[in-house]
Amino acid sequence: MKANRRASQKSKPSPFDAEAFLSSTGVARTIMVFERKKTLFSQGDPCKNILYIQKGAVKISVVSQTGKEAVVGMMGAGDFIGEGGLAGQPKRMATATAVENVTVLKIDNGEMFRVLHAETAFSDRFIAFMLERNIRIEEDLIDQLFNSSEKRLARTLLLLARYGKEDKPQRVLPKISQETLAEMVGTTRSRVNFFMNKFKRLGFIKYNAGLQINSSLLSVVLHD
Repeated sequence: MKANRRASQKSKPSPFDAEAFLSSTGVARTIMVFERKKTLFSQGDPCKNILYIQKGAVKISVVSQTGKEAVVGMMGAGDFIGEGGLAGQPKRMATATAVENVTVLKIDNGEMFRVLHAETAFSDRFIAFMLERNIRIEEDLIDQLFNSSEKRLARTLLLLARYGKEDKPQRVLPKISQETLAEMVGTTRSRVNFFMNKFKRLGFIKYNAGLQINSSLLSVVLHD
């Protein structure tokens, strides 16, 4: 009787470990490393897989038919990118470029579909990420429509530093050019330079092995 009970206990499958899945190679998933400024995928590439960022920062940019480029997002560790193929998108709508050395897990769409359907915990995590990003997109639009370029820059820096995310306490940003910040904020490089010097003078930011963001920068966003 005890032997049968032990046998049945041994036959139970172990619970799915999302962290282990996202940090290791396996069926239809591969870990890839990209150096700074290298392209992870380009606008117009086939949507054959989804990437999970294990380490580093990635710039998401779009080029219009007239050749104008706009930075539409900065993604970091714990984020998914290139998920359009899961919704039937045939080609990439944007280009992903490493802002610093980046490590990603490439997951084929078929494998991603399988895990999403089979593992509730993983599916919940992915849905939560997508909802959070949709909220961020709405906030970005409101920010662009109603706030000054100074407030938009302050908010962008706080978001890049993962302000308010207890599980992602990063406060020092990787090397990022003022041109890129200007593209993200929707202003000129000269305006970004002016405000960055102002933030530095007020003690909101400092340059120490990278760009360090002080949480007091939030006062610029909240100030009417």
